[in-house]
Amino acid sequence: VQLQACGGGLAQAGGSLRLSCVASRRTFITYDMGWFRQAPGKEREFVAAIVWSGARTYYADSVKGRSTISRDNAKNTVYLQMNSLKPEDTAVYYCAVRSGGSYQNPDAYVYWGQGTLVTVSS
Repeated sequence: VQLQACGGGLAQAGGSLRLSCVASRRTFITYDMGWFRQAPGKEREFVAAIVWSGARTYYADSVKGRSTISRDNAKNTVYLQMNSLKPEDTAVYYCAVRSGGSYQNPDAYVYWGQGTLVTVSS
Protein backbone atom coordinates (compact mmCIF):
# COMPACT_ATOMS: atom_id res chain seq x y z
CA VAL A 1 0.00 0.00 0.00
CA GLN A 2 1.31 3.42 -0.92
CA LEU A 3 0.20 6.44 1.08
CA GLN A 4 0.49 9.99 -0.18
CA ALA A 5 0.12 12.71 2.45
CA CYS A 6 -0.33 16.36 1.63
CA GLY A 7 -1.77 19.55 3.03
CA GLY A 8 1.07 20.65 5.26
CA GLY A 9 2.52 24.10 5.14
CA LEU A 10 3.12 27.24 7.11
CA ALA A 11 0.37 28.48 9.39
CA GLN A 12 0.10 31.07 12.10
CA ALA A 13 -0.74 30.16 15.65
CA GLY A 14 -4.49 29.95 15.98
CA GLY A 15 -4.90 29.01 12.34
CA SER A 16 -6.04 25.80 10.69
CA LEU A 17 -4.76 23.21 8.28
CA ARG A 18 -6.30 20.09 6.79
CA LEU A 19 -4.03 17.20 6.00
CA SER A 20 -5.01 14.53 3.52
CA CYS A 21 -3.66 11.06 2.94
CA VAL A 22 -4.60 9.05 -0.14
CA ALA A 23 -4.08 5.29 -0.24
CA SER A 24 -3.26 3.45 -3.42
CA ARG A 25 -5.50 0.45 -2.86
CA ARG A 26 -9.24 0.07 -2.87
CA THR A 27 -8.84 -2.23 0.14
CA PHE A 28 -8.31 1.04 2.02
CA ILE A 29 -11.85 0.57 3.28
CA THR A 30 -10.67 -2.35 5.41
CA TYR A 31 -7.83 -0.45 7.09
CA ASP A 32 -7.76 1.36 10.37
CA MET A 33 -5.70 4.52 9.81
CA GLY A 34 -3.59 6.73 11.99
CA TRP A 35 -1.78 10.04 11.98
CA PHE A 36 1.52 10.49 13.76
CA ARG A 37 3.94 13.36 13.95
CA GLN A 38 7.62 13.81 14.58
CA ALA A 39 9.22 17.05 15.62
CA PRO A 40 12.96 17.66 15.21
CA GLY A 41 14.90 15.78 17.85
CA LYS A 42 11.82 14.02 19.17
CA GLU A 43 10.31 10.60 18.80
CA ARG A 44 7.38 9.94 16.55
CA GLU A 45 4.16 10.41 18.49
CA PHE A 46 0.56 9.45 18.02
CA VAL A 47 -1.89 12.14 16.94
CA ALA A 48 -5.15 10.46 15.94
CA ALA A 49 -6.62 7.25 14.56
CA ILE A 50 -9.84 6.13 12.95
CA VAL A 51 -11.26 2.66 12.47
CA TRP A 52 -12.08 1.35 9.00
CA SER A 53 -15.76 2.31 9.19
CA GLY A 54 -15.17 5.71 10.70
CA ALA A 55 -17.31 4.74 13.67
CA ARG A 56 -14.58 5.24 16.26
CA THR A 57 -11.80 7.75 16.57
CA TYR A 58 -8.92 8.20 18.97
CA TYR A 59 -6.92 11.31 19.79
CA ALA A 60 -3.80 12.26 21.68
CA ASP A 61 -4.51 14.54 24.60
CA SER A 62 -2.33 17.18 22.98
CA VAL A 63 -4.72 17.59 20.03
CA LYS A 64 -8.06 16.51 21.50
CA GLY A 65 -10.69 19.17 20.98
CA ARG A 66 -8.60 20.92 18.32
CA SER A 67 -8.33 18.20 15.68
CA THR A 68 -10.68 15.92 13.83
CA ILE A 69 -9.78 12.77 11.95
CA SER A 70 -12.16 11.59 9.28
CA ARG A 71 -12.18 9.44 6.18
CA ASP A 72 -13.85 9.09 2.83
CA ASN A 73 -13.63 5.45 1.81
CA ALA A 74 -14.97 6.21 -1.65
CA LYS A 75 -11.89 8.37 -2.21
CA ASN A 76 -9.42 6.15 -0.33
CA THR A 77 -8.60 9.20 1.76
CA VAL A 78 -8.15 10.00 5.43
CA TYR A 79 -8.10 13.57 6.70
CA LEU A 80 -6.77 15.39 9.72
CA GLN A 81 -8.36 18.77 10.33
CA MET A 82 -6.28 20.77 12.77
CA ASN A 83 -7.60 23.97 14.32
CA SER A 84 -6.26 26.41 16.88
CA LEU A 85 -2.76 25.49 15.83
CA LYS A 86 0.08 26.00 18.27
CA PRO A 87 3.82 26.33 17.64
CA GLU A 88 4.26 22.97 19.38
CA ASP A 89 2.23 21.36 16.59
CA THR A 90 5.20 21.95 14.29
CA ALA A 91 6.32 18.56 12.99
CA VAL A 92 6.33 16.24 10.05
CA TYR A 93 2.98 14.49 9.97
CA TYR A 94 2.68 10.91 8.77
CA CYS A 95 -0.32 8.80 7.92
CA ALA A 96 -0.16 5.07 8.42
CA VAL A 97 -2.10 1.84 8.05
CA ARG A 98 -2.68 -0.09 11.25
CA SER A 99 -2.05 -3.83 11.24
CA GLY A 100 -2.93 -4.56 14.84
CA GLY A 101 -2.18 -3.62 18.39
CA SER A 102 -2.56 -0.37 20.27
CA TYR A 103 -3.79 2.53 18.15
CA GLN A 104 -1.31 4.81 19.90
CA ASN A 105 1.75 2.65 19.25
CA PRO A 106 3.71 3.29 16.01
CA ASP A 107 4.69 -0.38 16.00
CA ALA A 108 1.03 -1.25 15.36
CA TYR A 109 1.24 0.33 11.91
CA VAL A 110 2.69 -1.39 8.90
CA TYR A 111 2.56 1.08 6.01
CA TRP A 112 3.63 4.71 6.25
CA GLY A 113 3.34 7.72 4.02
CA GLN A 114 6.26 10.02 3.28
CA GLY A 115 5.13 12.75 5.63
CA THR A 116 4.03 16.33 5.20
CA LEU A 117 5.62 19.21 7.09
CA VAL A 118 3.51 21.48 9.26
CA THR A 119 5.13 24.63 10.58
CA VAL A 120 3.25 26.87 12.99
CA SER A 121 4.62 30.32 13.66
CA SER A 122 3.90 32.24 16.84
